[in-house]
Amino acid sequence: MRTVYHEKLAQLADQLSRLCSLTGAAIEHATGALLHADPAAAEQTITDYRHIEALCTHAEECAIALLALQQPVAGELRSIVSWMQIVADVDRMGALAAHVAEIVLQRHPNHVLPTEVEHHFAEMGRVAHELAQSAQEVLATRDPDKAARIRDQDDEMDGLHRQLYTALMDRDWTHGVPAAVDLALLARFYERFADHAVEIGRRVVFQVTGTRLPEQAVGTH
Repeated sequence: MRTVYHEKLAQLADQLSRLCSLTGAAIEHATGALLHADPAAAEQTITDYRHIEALCTHAEECAIALLALQQPVAGELRSIVSWMQIVADVDRMGALAAHVAEIVLQRHPNHVLPTEVEHHFAEMGRVAHELAQSAQEVLATRDPDKAARIRDQDDEMDGLHRQLYTALMDRDWTHGVPAAVDLALLARFYERFADHAVEIGRRVVFQVTGTRLPEQAVGTH
């Protein structure tokens, strides 16, 4: 029975790793939609999220079944609870990609991005995609050292976020308040996407070692 139980835990880890890959694809589609004012890519992102949401619901149900039916002991219980929390992080990553796409659709046929900030968002999209890939790898390998290093990748996102806010606050900003509000909101979506990837790393460290990283080492929740 315990062999079957551990096989099911491994299957759950594999499901979540694949889900992280899907969130990476979703943020990639969302960024393409944003950069090119592409409604088809935006719609694809929202479709991607609906698929991610359904898979997250299934993964959560699997975790609850393991918790309810298998009477996990201490280390196993820590693993299952961590998986359930990771499901929520993955779901939020997919939802944030969909939020980016929704703004593209709301503003279509207009471009959301002024030319001078396109590079900022291209870079935010790149970093977000890389963070999703790192989270996928960490979930597949359960390597606590790699999991802890995800925070270092997030530093780049934080820097891009600060640079964008500096541009929005510049007295030479000529695109008005509504555009600035859209851009600030979009930047926040990318920042939060990154934060959830960092949180996945933190949860994997706890799951494997039983030790929680200090908050300053894992970024903003």
